[in-house]
Amino acid sequence: MSNEMQQHWGSSYLFGSNAPFIEELYERYLADPASVDEEWRKYFDNWQHLGNGRDVAHAPVQASFVELTKRPRGATVVADDSQAEKQLQVLRLISAHRILGTRHARLDPLQRFDQEALKELDLEHHGLSLADLNTTFQGGSLMGNSVAKLSDIVAKLKQTYCGSIGIEYMHITDSERKKWVQNWFEDRASTPAFSTDKKKRILKQITAAETLEKYLHTKYVGQKRFSLEGGESLIASIDELIQGAGERGVHEMVIGMAHRGRLNVLVNSLGKSPKDLFSEFEGRPTTDLPSGDVKYHMGFSADIPTPGGPIHLSLAFNPSHLEIVNPVVVGSVRARQERRKDRDGSQVLAILVHGDSAFIGLGTNQGTFNLSQTRGYGTGGTVHIVVNNQVGFTTSDTRDTRSTLFCTDIAKMIEAPVFHVNGDDPEAVVLVTQAALDYRAKFGKDVVIDIVCFRRHGHNESDDPYLTQPMMYKKISQHPGTRKLYLDRLETEGVVASAEGDALIKAYRAALDKGEHVEQTSLTGHQRQFAIDFAPYFGTHWAHPINTSLPAADLKRLAEKITKVPEDFKLHRTVDKLLKDRISMVNGDLPVDWGMSETLAYASLLESGYPVRISGEDSGRGTFSHRHAVVHDQNREKWDAGAYVPLRNLSDTQANFLVIDSILNEEAVLAFEYGYASSAPDSLVIWEAQFGDFANGAQVVIDQFITSGETKWGRLCGLTMILPHGYDGQGPEHSSARLERYLQLCAEHNVQVIMPSEASQMFHLLRRQMIRPYRKPLIILMSKRLLRFKDAMSPIEHFTDGEFRTVISDPVALDKKKVKRVVICSGQVYYDLANGRKERELDDVAIVRVEQLYPFPTETLRAELAQYSAAKDIVWAQEEPRNQGAWHQIRHRLEACMSAKQTLTYAGRDSSASPAVGYMSKHTAQLKGFVEAALTGNK
Repeated sequence: MSNEMQQHWGSSYLFGSNAPFIEELYERYLADPASVDEEWRKYFDNWQHLGNGRDVAHAPVQASFVELTKRPRGATVVADDSQAEKQLQVLRLISAHRILGTRHARLDPLQRFDQEALKELDLEHHGLSLADLNTTFQGGSLMGNSVAKLSDIVAKLKQTYCGSIGIEYMHITDSERKKWVQNWFEDRASTPAFSTDKKKRILKQITAAETLEKYLHTKYVGQKRFSLEGGESLIASIDELIQGAGERGVHEMVIGMAHRGRLNVLVNSLGKSPKDLFSEFEGRPTTDLPSGDVKYHMGFSADIPTPGGPIHLSLAFNPSHLEIVNPVVVGSVRARQERRKDRDGSQVLAILVHGDSAFIGLGTNQGTFNLSQTRGYGTGGTVHIVVNNQVGFTTSDTRDTRSTLFCTDIAKMIEAPVFHVNGDDPEAVVLVTQAALDYRAKFGKDVVIDIVCFRRHGHNESDDPYLTQPMMYKKISQHPGTRKLYLDRLETEGVVASAEGDALIKAYRAALDKGEHVEQTSLTGHQRQFAIDFAPYFGTHWAHPINTSLPAADLKRLAEKITKVPEDFKLHRTVDKLLKDRISMVNGDLPVDWGMSETLAYASLLESGYPVRISGEDSGRGTFSHRHAVVHDQNREKWDAGAYVPLRNLSDTQANFLVIDSILNEEAVLAFEYGYASSAPDSLVIWEAQFGDFANGAQVVIDQFITSGETKWGRLCGLTMILPHGYDGQGPEHSSARLERYLQLCAEHNVQVIMPSEASQMFHLLRRQMIRPYRKPLIILMSKRLLRFKDAMSPIEHFTDGEFRTVISDPVALDKKKVKRVVICSGQVYYDLANGRKERELDDVAIVRVEQLYPFPTETLRAELAQYSAAKDIVWAQEEPRNQGAWHQIRHRLEACMSAKQTLTYAGRDSSASPAVGYMSKHTAQLKGFVEAALTGNK
């Protein structure tokens, strides 16, 4: 018999005092029978066999509990069989409240609907009656493992689970976490016990929230602000998060939220100047940006004093796509944690504020939750706050907004506890906020606070909510407001006098009239140790000269390190040959392929102190089996023991290298990497699509962050995207990375769009992205076919003496004065054109490659074309259909590089609604046709 069983089995029978232990053990058994010792498993198997399955899965263990209470050590609590049966029912009543009590909690400030009666929460359902209220029963862990009158047990159940707080935690399979939540709230009976000073601080927060909204409502009539009225307790919650997190040792907090209440958080939580906010309302921007953004999208940062020292707050900039900012915030937090070497996430905290319908309605939250407990994306837990105003946009019927009971049910996918709370009870809101902070600090996992409140006005202040929710808004019009209710309560308690509440409002309004705060809560001139300095990257140009080549000796030294594995490591024969070939490549015996070119770039950057982070759905090996940054021992099953990453073993002083095989969600992962790169300008951050068009699933991130974040918000980001692209007859979804979409988004030197055609280009391109003091997103359209195409490999001299070439001249020795036609192209189609020219033995056609499509290398291409003085025909050739690819986006740029006597024509596939054909025969015929047209002009 195990020690665990010996401890609790006793010499000949079980004791009632051991019941809580047995109940917890049985819960573990129900979740996973293999998680308990064999002896206990056999014991519980017998219970299951004997149990009648009534009501709940715990029936057998509770029946056994009755037997235990018949044989306690000490005084007998239950004497006969009828009382023993009632003891069982008491335990079922307790269990029912833990599971279902939230359904009877007083959560809705509007009290619009009668609660559905749940028989499982009634005494009668469990064979109990009012006559039993004075009878003493074993109360289990609810009553501190002691006996109590049934009336006291019921009162504590109602107070804990059916008051202003509703707790959902019984879905958690981990017994320790479930028991922790249970004990935290049951020990306090879900009832705050705050000091007078604490209560006054809460009142002050609620007053500030309401007064600001009413001030803006009268001063800027009809202007959009997405008011927080009805949800003012959010400000008290965030204040508790800031102060409580600082007290627990957190140094940085990044907040992500959409529109509702954002202006209030900016002013009352982060300390933004009311004067600056008013300027934005009046159309006078406080920052000089090319386009700027509306006031309820803008971010902010500040340093706030807390009991544990200053905490740096950052409110992330966000677009109108609501929850899309969430993975961006979590990515930023991960970057900040790694900069601090904060391994457990105790120093940097993510706070995400959601709307009720958006929380469950937008798939980005599923992706963000799915990232939360993975190795490459975890941050030690996020605190989620739902501002649940019980209406999504203009829809008030939950039957139309979700298919679940609660809007927070999505959080159950990662077994996050959910704390529902009535927004009209600010103290309860603060209490669950403390619980959330404690839970996150204890377990390093996500936790959700659901503040059930209402929305005083329409979706925005010009919207009339009576059009769609007349009955709801009749209730809201009669509601006195959270501040008034709380002030009345404090007056009744004798905490404040009525005059004090009025004085708070007057002081706040007087300060707003001056454009000031009542008191300055943010620190000025605070110097942070881990602040990010973007100054070196502003005002630089994409053509900034930089040497990206490396001496041959350095390349050989790096090659030895990136091809070395432990002595007892059994490589797959394909990988073994690949690593041996890589040594031959740097020795000049073989041309350098794309995988080696890329790996040499990473190794050189790591040794120079630049961290490298690569993520994608198969990034370790590489989707097309070319990278092999992670190699696997063929004789070991366990990943950690059987995997080796040479790029992590270059030297003791190298920067960190991380390659991640990510979850299958492009939107959340790309947004995470954008957030990470935006907070880590010293790191090469790469997101790799499995196929280029998979980025379609993340288009909102590309449109609203990557390509526009700088002009809207002044946010620099050096994120690199690798998008496999190339027409190889693999059908519509495996050909095009949708180049035209990226080029359409190009303006103001916002991004870099590159389509390289030689392996060495990748080496110089990746090194240039970090070494050059220029942080703009880099979009690489990488050919799949060229990864192993010999003609696209590069001699080692291109690494020791070369550089990234925005334009590549024709390598064939032509008499340039005799050239009549110049074909300009980009990417892998060059090799189809070159082979076509060779087959036709043409010596009057030159082929020029434009490798950088944006920023367009106008001067370089103009100089290149000027060498062909006799050429009158200039042809742009592309693989993509005419209405796609680069043609329509760069035609005017090509014409700007030509002389007046030259004529520009197009050679490529005809316009198509699909990116590519699905039949190899059609693909081949199209390729043959446009190559002929490009080289000869014949169709």
